[in-house]
Amino acid sequence: MTDDGTNAPDDGLPPWLAGLVRRTEGEIPPELARYAGPAPAGARGSAVLVLFGTGARGPDLLLLRRSGSLRNYPGQVCFPGGSSAPADADHVRTALRETCEETGLDPSKVRIAGTVFPLHLAHSGFSVVPVLGWWGAGSEIAGDGEEIVSVHRVPLTELSDPAARLLVRLPDGHLSPAFLVRNVFVWGLTAALTAWLLRLGGWERPWDTDRIEDLPDVRRRYGGGPPP
Repeated sequence: MTDDGTNAPDDGLPPWLAGLVRRTEGEIPPELARYAGPAPAGARGSAVLVLFGTGARGPDLLLLRRSGSLRNYPGQVCFPGGSSAPADADHVRTALRETCEETGLDPSKVRIAGTVFPLHLAHSGFSVVPVLGWWGAGSEIAGDGEEIVSVHRVPLTELSDPAARLLVRLPDGHLSPAFLVRNVFVWGLTAALTAWLLRLGGWERPWDTDRIEDLPDVRRRYGGGPPP
């Protein structure tokens, strides 16, 4: 346990997650190249919690659907997290605090595995640090009803199903990873980060990389908010 009350890296982590964190170090992966350039001028600091757990179908990831009434990323499916506050000691504290506010998750139940290099969202001016965590079997949580309207624990076996994978063509012509699972559309930074972690962890399965859809068409069917 660290001095600020959070769990130290590798404290109670499954070996596969500790190994995954070690493999996140190194060169910028192609999935995240779009988000790894220079930080936008005046970028606002933020963090997301990439929270792994385990259920009946093995490891899973926690995803949230944002309210369609929000100013930033309305209706989009994302990892929990948000903007840094002056009182936050670091990005870990930001990610835990925001997750608690959005879902009621008890931060003491989360084991911190490590952090990833900052990723930048030029459209919104955010600089995002992904924080990797573990909560085992987890507990019952729900969205706050205002910012977060639904909570999803999605098994990695479903995310790695070739039928769930596609590429979306963004308005600028860029092709970006995306997922369609349980009638939930995951795209943007969340999907790019998920795709990288699936590949890095050895969960990725061969899928049809020629399956390309225009983002507006998929959003009309499943929602998902405006581009990042």
